[in-house]
Amino acid sequence: MKRLRFLLPAPLLLLGLLLLTAQTSKPMPLEQTLREYRWKKRVLLLAAPTAEQADFKAQKALLAAEKAGMAARDFVVLEVFYNQLSTTDQQFLTKKTGVSPPAFAAVLIGKDGGVKERSSHPIQPAILFGTVDKMPMRREEMRQK
Repeated sequence: MKRLRFLLPAPLLLLGLLLLTAQTSKPMPLEQTLREYRWKKRVLLLAAPTAEQADFKAQKALLAAEKAGMAARDFVVLEVFYNQLSTTDQQFLTKKTGVSPPAFAAVLIGKDGGVKERSSHPIQPAILFGTVDKMPMRREEMRQK
């Protein structure tokens, strides 16, 4: 019996390997993720037990209506689900932000990496923007635009 050989062109083989690697790679540790955003973006960290948690869904809905305001203030929203965090990430989250499972939390982290606001309830965009717009770095950004 003759064996059939299927040869893939090298670019397709490489693409397949990259996709397989991307699917099996571990997520970046939370501490490193926040470090990557430092001095580049303001982070609104949303922590919840699951994506179905009521306050998490409410916060996402509030933010969805304010995409332009979020973009103007260099925001990135970082969603964190407790059941997907490593023990190290859970410890870092508690130490860095004061947040611990299972409660919902919204945490504003400035470009300098410091916690600027923390809430156990969804934050209204107007309040979030007001907090950011009072910051010296944001005022400078507005002057430069």
